[in-house]
Amino acid sequence: MRVIVTRPAAEAAEWVEGLRSAGFAPVALPLIQILPAGDARALQDAWLRITHYRAAMFVSANAVRGFFAAAPAATAFGTRAWATGAGTLGALLAAGVARDRIDAPPADAPRFDSEALWDVVQAQAEAGARVLLVRGADAGSQQPAGREWLEQRLLEKGARPEAVVAYVRACPKLSDADREWAARAASDGSAWLFSSSQAIANLQAQLPGVDWSRARAVATHPRIADAARAAGFAVVRVSRPPLEAVVADLESLG
Repeated sequence: MRVIVTRPAAEAAEWVEGLRSAGFAPVALPLIQILPAGDARALQDAWLRITHYRAAMFVSANAVRGFFAAAPAATAFGTRAWATGAGTLGALLAAGVARDRIDAPPADAPRFDSEALWDVVQAQAEAGARVLLVRGADAGSQQPAGREWLEQRLLEKGARPEAVVAYVRACPKLSDADREWAARAASDGSAWLFSSSQAIANLQAQLPGVDWSRARAVATHPRIADAARAAGFAVVRVSRPPLEAVVADLESLG
């Protein structure tokens, strides 16, 4: 089965390797481009205040990489780190954060998102506690993007959330050749792998008018699955994010 991996380029390469080892024919079609944050000074200021925060919550591995790339020389990460899933956890470990300073949903959690993280960290959200939310922004905007669910929970507890942009998400421009084969993949039995609703929106923007009513997809969160169905995908499986779970759901497509 051909599997189209839509993650950003660096992550897509890892998934292509893993899926090929599992017996699939994966192809990378990155539908999100990751760019540096436009305001490096804001990131450096956040680093200089890092010990003033009760914790720093990272929305993704890209948030970790963007934040730590901006670390001033000889500045240590002096607070707790909150991670929504295994990819973010792995990026924090790679950045040198000790495992006992990272809070994340357990490896066997049914899903990995803000709700699952909140179950783990809400006791840390004391009144007055400052929590840094390390997020991305969409191209053309330097305002933090993403859901505000966790921010609202922090405010309800009396904590003081603050956001900083660590990277920018852009819609990559596909070549004519990529658009041609991607359009064919809407009906040739390929399986699309989505880990972001934004990737689905970018796919629709790149291929306007394509009929997805014969297309199949695996999505790593129920909200992403809903976005795929709204785009017209006929068959959509919801999978846990780890590779072995995705492999099992791809196999279930037949």
